[in-house]
Amino acid sequence: MSIWGALAGGFAGTLVLTTVLRGASELRLTRTDLPFLLGTAFTADRLRAKALGYALHFIAGLLFALVYYAIFVAIDQSGWWLGAVFGLVHALFASTALVNILLPLVHPRMGSPLTGAPSTALLEPPGFLMLNYGSQTPFVNILAHVAYGALVGGFTQLAS
Repeated sequence: MSIWGALAGGFAGTLVLTTVLRGASELRLTRTDLPFLLGTAFTADRLRAKALGYALHFIAGLLFALVYYAIFVAIDQSGWWLGAVFGLVHALFASTALVNILLPLVHPRMGSPLTGAPSTALLEPPGFLMLNYGSQTPFVNILAHVAYGALVGGFTQLAS
C-alpha cells in the first residue's frame, strides 16, 4: 500500500466525484452543490464561495483519502471493492450526520428547522439523505462517493 497512491486516488476520485455531482446538477437530477455548500460557510459572496468551495472540496478529498489509507493500513488490506464500501459509508455519513447535525452547527448561512421566518438563510437545510435537494440526490451522492472510494482503494493497492 502506498500513501502516494492514496493521494493520487484521492485527487482522481475527487475529480470524478465533483464531475458526477456537477453533471447530475446540470441534468437537473439534484440541486446539490457541495463546493458551494462548503464555500458559503466562509463567505456570502456567491462567486467567491464557489471558488473557495472547490479548493476546500479538493483539500477534503485528499484528507479523506488519507483517512481511507490509514484504515487500509490498519486492516492490512486495500482494493477498489473495499474502497467502494468505504465510499458507501462515507456517502451515508456525509448525507445524514455531517450535513444535518455537524454542518448546521458551524455554518452561519445554513437554515435549519429552527430558523425563524424573518431570518434570511442563504442555504436551504439539506434534510435526511439531502432529499431537500431533490429526490435523486441520495442515488447521485452514493454513486459519486462509491466511485471516489473505489478509485482511492484501487490506486492505493496498485501503488504497492
